[in-house]
Amino acid sequence: MRIRSIAAALAVAGAAVLVPAATTASAHGDTVHLEITGVDNGHVTTVASFENDRDPVVEGFAGSLAATSSDGRTVGPWRLVALPGHPGSYTTREILPSGHWKITVDCAFPDLGHGERELDVAAAAISDPVGSMPTAGPKVGPPAVPSPAVTPGTVTGPTVPAAAPTGAGTADPTTSGAATAGPPTSGPATATATSDVRTKDVADDGDSTVATWAAVGTAVVAVVLVVLGFRLRRRNAARG
Repeated sequence: MRIRSIAAALAVAGAAVLVPAATTASAHGDTVHLEITGVDNGHVTTVASFENDRDPVVEGFAGSLAATSSDGRTVGPWRLVALPGHPGSYTTREILPSGHWKITVDCAFPDLGHGERELDVAAAAISDPVGSMPTAGPKVGPPAVPSPAVTPGTVTGPTVPAAAPTGAGTADPTTSGAATAGPPTSGPATATATSDVRTKDVADDGDSTVATWAAVGTAVVAVVLVVLGFRLRRRNAARG
């Protein structure tokens, strides 16, 4: 009787190890809910949460934003990056120009998600010609020389008038240097992509560790049950 009680206790312990590993992965569901919450000085903000339990998506997120204005201009796709201090909130490093825009956001990881909204965007007050996120972050490259006219982001309109040629001649070294100077634009996106890949690798390692311990726990329970079965059989044989 005592052996049966021990065997039952071990079976319960094995189930306690295996069940959480199986249920954690499916708790959030397989869809991400994306909600465009507004615009902060030209930066569109989006909140990402799991569809089932509405927990914020804080790891392994990969999404983008695109927009079309009422006059035919288009921007994007722009990469969505995490907004520091706001778990599950994402924005763009690029600034959306003023106008009436239809905005769409999509994500591929950790699961598929889609969101749309129309917004009226006011002209952003730009203090840095390169454009910055709502909260300060690391800057890559030297600061650009301020210019009277600043174009935030790349906007493609229905028709764009061609610039008049300046003609042949010897360019002023000072003028050409200021015009071509500017920080590289691929640095932040590359750093963010590397961070996302490392975060996803850590999550995959965590899942692999849980699965390994679950397998070890199952093996231990099976061995103990076999040993107890042999002992019970030998005891019954001795009594007979």
